[in-house]
Amino acid sequence: MAEAPRYQTEPGTESRLIAFEQPLNERMRSFLRVEFLQGQALLHSRHETDYGARAAIAHLLEILTITTRGDIRADALREIDRHGARLGNFRRSPGVDTERLSRLIGQIDSHRQALADVGKNFLSPLRENEFLNAIRHRSAIPGGTCMFDLPDFGYWLQLPAAERTRQLKSWLDQLKPLCDAVDLILWMTREASTPTRHVAQGGLYNLSLAKEDNYDLVRVLVAEGSGLYPEISAGQHRFTVRFAEWQGTETRARQAASDVPFFLALC
Repeated sequence: MAEAPRYQTEPGTESRLIAFEQPLNERMRSFLRVEFLQGQALLHSRHETDYGARAAIAHLLEILTITTRGDIRADALREIDRHGARLGNFRRSPGVDTERLSRLIGQIDSHRQALADVGKNFLSPLRENEFLNAIRHRSAIPGGTCMFDLPDFGYWLQLPAAERTRQLKSWLDQLKPLCDAVDLILWMTREASTPTRHVAQGGLYNLSLAKEDNYDLVRVLVAEGSGLYPEISAGQHRFTVRFAEWQGTETRARQAASDVPFFLALC
């Protein structure tokens, strides 16, 4: 994800903002989870320890679980088509950087083609892999992937790091067309809306959405170091942001009593 933006939270000041996001539909919820898990899988896959390899496989298996709960590939294709059509309409708008627009549309077309070309059963080799399936089944048990539970997994973890890394890359590459498409969709979703400044009176902010509004994501951006974080609850036509004061890990947070300035983006 791109570095958090900086905005003037108060006149004459500039702060880095921390973005808290709330999906407004199941499709966006799945996309955010895939993004979250893929980032960790890629990070751990580059570590040369057996614990890094364990973590990478755990996140890969979680992505596979998400993909079994719906046709996320079809959802991604539809979203790419929607964003592509919206951007295509800008070709006729005055003042548009046509060169940059063409590059972006070309990127969209490339990701769409890559995801379309793999076919709907592109994850079957991973789902049918007996080695990965054994790990997945044992992962439901706390500590269930110890060497005495899965000696073949234990043996694989002792192979040279370069060999493990090649295997992990091969597995993650099978997810790449989907993950790349999801990354692009989320980037376009976030970039489509500019955050605006709001104030939560007494730490509470409510907003009703019109029935014709078709938002996918609520983004609440809070100044780093403010000691506050938002708890967001959202429905189809209304959402609430309650700001809580961080009390440390031993004490339950409490709602902020004062007014809280923040930035909001409806995407």
